[in-house]
Amino acid sequence: MSAVDENGPEHGGDDAVAAEYVLGVLPAEERAAAARRVETDPAFARLVERWEADLSPLASGYAEVEAPAAVKAALDRRLFSNAGAADVAPASSGLLSSLTFWRGLAIAALAALALVVALPLLNPPASLPEARLVASLAPQDSDVHYMVVYDARTHDVGLSHVTGERTDGRDFELWVIDGQQAPLSLGVIPAGASVHLAVDDALRRHIASGAVFAISLEPAGGSPTGQPTGPVVAAGDLKTI
Repeated sequence: MSAVDENGPEHGGDDAVAAEYVLGVLPAEERAAAARRVETDPAFARLVERWEADLSPLASGYAEVEAPAAVKAALDRRLFSNAGAADVAPASSGLLSSLTFWRGLAIAALAALALVVALPLLNPPASLPEARLVASLAPQDSDVHYMVVYDARTHDVGLSHVTGERTDGRDFELWVIDGQQAPLSLGVIPAGASVHLAVDDALRRHIASGAVFAISLEPAGGSPTGQPTGPVVAAGDLKTI
């Protein structure tokens, strides 16, 4: 039930390679080769453009973050509160040689550095480092290939069906494998090119970078035992975007 490490064109065709290129999950050499194909292969470039359009809505979840107004005001006070006094100081005071001046400048610089360090604590980033994970679920003795994106903030698994069809009267079921633990079902995958599954609270802690997503072929409605009963048709490691 281990994931396939090499997910090249032979597993899912150019469409899968284009999707992995857009998601940024290709190894460095394969990514460079795909970038060259974008420049020289119009058909492949169109696939990349389609995946960019399909996946671009994911970026809408990341709102721009501005520093709190209080931070800028405090920085301005530190840096410029004595500006007026400096303007009226006589030229003979030797500003550049003044020990008070250099001490004040050092204090202001330290205050600015402290504010920069404290800024993430005052206004945390909109997303955690692993807020969004991706996996290319490559075929395992099958032609089934899915691209998966997990959003930890909305607890949503988005699946894009790349290749392969389910057998009549059977369903695909998605599983998460956390280390050496037994597979945990995330639910039956609905039919469709782009579908979603909500993740229960109890399962969220098992989904992290390095965990494995796998798809098994099950009876209609899903596994009757709570564990995979049919063959694993696709699998892949989760990676941080």
